[in-house]
Amino acid sequence: MVSLIDPTGASFLLVENRSMPMHVGGLQLFERPEGAGRGYGREMYESMRDVEEIAPLFLKRPHRSLSTAGQLAWVEDEQFDIDHHIQHSALPKPGRIRELLDLSGRLHSTRLAWERPLWEAHVIEGLRDGRVALYTKIHHSLVDGVAAMRLVQSTLTDDPDLREMPPPWDARTRRGRTRTPRSSDETGLAEIPTQVLRSALAITAEAAGMPSALIKTISKSVRNETSSVSLYAPRTIFNEKITASRRFAAQDWPIERLQAIGKAIGTTINDVVLAMCGGAVRRYLLELDALPEAPLVAMVPIGLKAKESHLASTDGGNAVGSVMCQLGTDLEDPVDRLMVIHTAMQDGKQALSTMTPLQIIAMSALGQAPAIAAPMLRMSGLVRPPYNLIISNVPGPRTTQYWNGARMVGHYPLSIPINGMALNITCISYDGNLGFGLIGCRRTVPHLQRLLTYLDRELVALERAAGV
Repeated sequence: MVSLIDPTGASFLLVENRSMPMHVGGLQLFERPEGAGRGYGREMYESMRDVEEIAPLFLKRPHRSLSTAGQLAWVEDEQFDIDHHIQHSALPKPGRIRELLDLSGRLHSTRLAWERPLWEAHVIEGLRDGRVALYTKIHHSLVDGVAAMRLVQSTLTDDPDLREMPPPWDARTRRGRTRTPRSSDETGLAEIPTQVLRSALAITAEAAGMPSALIKTISKSVRNETSSVSLYAPRTIFNEKITASRRFAAQDWPIERLQAIGKAIGTTINDVVLAMCGGAVRRYLLELDALPEAPLVAMVPIGLKAKESHLASTDGGNAVGSVMCQLGTDLEDPVDRLMVIHTAMQDGKQALSTMTPLQIIAMSALGQAPAIAAPMLRMSGLVRPPYNLIISNVPGPRTTQYWNGARMVGHYPLSIPINGMALNITCISYDGNLGFGLIGCRRTVPHLQRLLTYLDRELVALERAAGV
């Protein structure tokens, strides 16, 4: 059986190249259960490797041929090798977080081969404080950030005494859920052309509203207002061709600190996150004498409701729109910067609220088109970037989580830099903290780890300005 790959997922596969792998990743830190011996890391690895049945999502590999009418489709890997996907690693001495982040960045640099299912997991031990880490990566064509978080949460529990929790790729994770004999996106090879036609007809029903949505989106962009399309991003050091090598930096801050700022000034937590990032990037570029006069623009992904989009789920797929948000990097005052961001995000969300999910995806794809087309046409240095960096905020578990008695004490995302967009900042909330994961091209974004210091300084500056 095969299933067609949705257009967003297919685009992630088609634009991928050696210097621009299109997978998302995650790094989790676990404290050993009470009484666990020195061999716990090995035991954790073996329990994740020795599963009886692999969940269907983790058996999918991309395929395209005449039999699929030229469409990219998922097929089941008939030669699946679990030892290729689950690996056991150890850090060199002295086993600091620095060595863990460096290894994670290197693992994130390598491309996943189409000949196998597009995911890997690495159990990492050797931290001098005894904690064990788990680095995982999965292709963005299979899941978006929301779906990835659902996968993680489906294998964790808030019960520290519960054992025999399966890993995400174990078919037991999916047991107990109602499933029809054949899902609507599965079909036989002979039915692929019919499904393509049926999908096209379904899209036609909403296509009548596209011209209106397009006119509104472009009109807002021409007026330099927030929308899914940006026409005013300045060129920065982030907007250059990248290499395949990655550098990763991560840190978390208490959510209550961000909540206090938002409450005092009248903004959302996400606005405060964007203000922290805008202020940190401003400080970073000022230090390098590379801050443009015009404000930087961030592409901020907005998750669509799964019930409306029929795309985002733990079965895979992508359901993401986007807003282009000015970060106020031309403003010195942190509160002024926060209010510019707050207004921009309100305008952007209001604009999206008038569109259907399909129209949101179409307009967001239009906003992404220059970023994708420029490197493909080798015009990265000739055209103005549509935005300067990507900043996203993904909700995670709110309570302390455990995996077979091991307490998860850290959760950090690794996302995707692309040609012309060398820096990506993604946040995940977990157990009262917000974990920032910064991933960038090692060559294009020098001294990436300094951004963590600037994020902290910007948070302190916002607290002082807000009087909290």
